[in-house]
Amino acid sequence: MVDKKEFLLQSIIKAYIEHLEPIGSTQLKSMYDIRYSPATIRGYFKKLGDEGYLAQEHVSSGRTPTSEALKQYWTSKLDFKLDGVSSKSIEHLACKIGVSVFVLEDKSDVLVDLINIQNKYMLLEFTSFEITVKYSDPLFRFLKDMISIDLKSIVKISQQVGAMDVYNAINVYLQNSDFNIFNIKEFLSLALQYDYDDIIINNFLKGKILEGLEEGLYFSGLIPEGYIAICHNCKIDGRESKMFVVGELSKDYEFFYNTITLN
Repeated sequence: MVDKKEFLLQSIIKAYIEHLEPIGSTQLKSMYDIRYSPATIRGYFKKLGDEGYLAQEHVSSGRTPTSEALKQYWTSKLDFKLDGVSSKSIEHLACKIGVSVFVLEDKSDVLVDLINIQNKYMLLEFTSFEITVKYSDPLFRFLKDMISIDLKSIVKISQQVGAMDVYNAINVYLQNSDFNIFNIKEFLSLALQYDYDDIIINNFLKGKILEGLEEGLYFSGLIPEGYIAICHNCKIDGRESKMFVVGELSKDYEFFYNTITLN
């Protein structure tokens, strides 16, 4: 048996996301050809309002879903895995819907070789790229032991042991070649509205916010009340990547994800 209250809550949330305006009982009935009478719908609206899921600015106005209702809605709707995703679709949809998308390619390189250049520099040759750092005997010996080790482990170990020349050089390369932001204006508007400090802004703009971030939904901490952040591990244009979507709870994320997925 269909739970009327849950059905009507889902319906008004869908209507609000589509129109971004308060929804009345008669309007909702006509939009989805609901068989319940407007009076019955209003009765359930009252219960949902008492439970903290719907808000009403004026007695005569329609209802809007609260942040709590939208959080629960997206928690139930966005519990899925992504596979093939198109970067062109991300770019188009991010602007159309009004969200910012941060994408970091997951490099699977290993350290292939280490070359001493006249005791002045060291050339670190990875599977698909190479970097240069200043030479030192201890660092050269340390890196020799890292040959055939994967890139992620080298970055982590370099930071742990204080080999910051290596850590910084790798991160500069990764930030320049494997990190993209789609619809950056939306994030900058958010940062200005909520007075983000320079450290937080730089963490987003340089991709550091994605380091160690687990897959899932975020409603606090990283973003302000009324916003959602969604982290996915997926393939973008055939490359393993981490995608981080940030926007208001009222945006149509179901449409966004359905559209960016490659068929």
